Amino acid sequence: MSKPPEDGAAPRHPSVSIWLTEPSAAAVEMGSLAGYDTVVLDIEHGLFDLHALDWIIPLIRAKGMRVIAKVLGPERGPIQQALDFGADAVAIPHITSAAHAAQICGYAKFPPLGDRSFAGGRTSDFRGFTDDWVRAQDRKTQCYPMIEDASALDEIEAILDLPVVDGIFIGPSDLSLRRDRGAYTVTEADLADIRHLARAATAAGKPWLLPAWSEVEQRLAIEEGAHTIVATMQYGAMLAGFTATMQNLQKISLENITAGETGNR
Repeated sequence: MSKPPEDGAAPRHPSVSIWLTEPSAAAVEMGSLAGYDTVVLDIEHGLFDLHALDWIIPLIRAKGMRVIAKVLGPERGPIQQALDFGADAVAIPHITSAAHAAQICGYAKFPPLGDRSFAGGRTSDFRGFTDDWVRAQDRKTQCYPMIEDASALDEIEAILDLPVVDGIFIGPSDLSLRRDRGAYTVTEADLADIRHLARAATAAGKPWLLPAWSEVEQRLAIEEGAHTIVATMQYGAMLAGFTATMQNLQKISLENITAGETGNR
């Protein structure tokens, strides 16, 4: 497995991430043991409050893993809070256009590049700051607008051209809905959109990230050179494990019943 990427540089092999919907030290530890190098925190739809972010982000980083915070929404507060707690990157949902991305992604970068506000907390070792520190933060802290809206897809080249945008995080499910295809079922049209976005990012020299639960999506991500593949989600992995155990037990029970019926003949 590759090491976490530095300064947004594309790794030789893609980073592979788990997706957490609720804060769990055990899930982080198991992800690390399994060889994942990145964790996506789904703050938008999950169970993360500020207290949880304050302990789980340092834990993930202490395990040598990268933290991508999918923030609550396209607003200053959630973006700055995630970064102040020490997230390596923010994924910002519901970006609708290049103009919108320029404003909202600017909250992840300090002036003069953007409009992030300074907090003298964890990221500055609870001290003051210098011009060098500001430049280092802007370089190392990554901002990924989520491309999950048809209008953002239409303006992808302009979005990628923005200096406050370090790459893109593709949101296939919402993109399918907003492209009038209904529920996301990994159709050829869905895959074509993902390829289009991937190739636009590659042409711009910027990384792209993809939640890829199925083998088809994972193959596409590998073939097109994804920077980070989000390969499994917390609840999905739990359900798959529970289901596989139950199905195996039912299979054994059925075999036992069948063997008993055969023996009684």
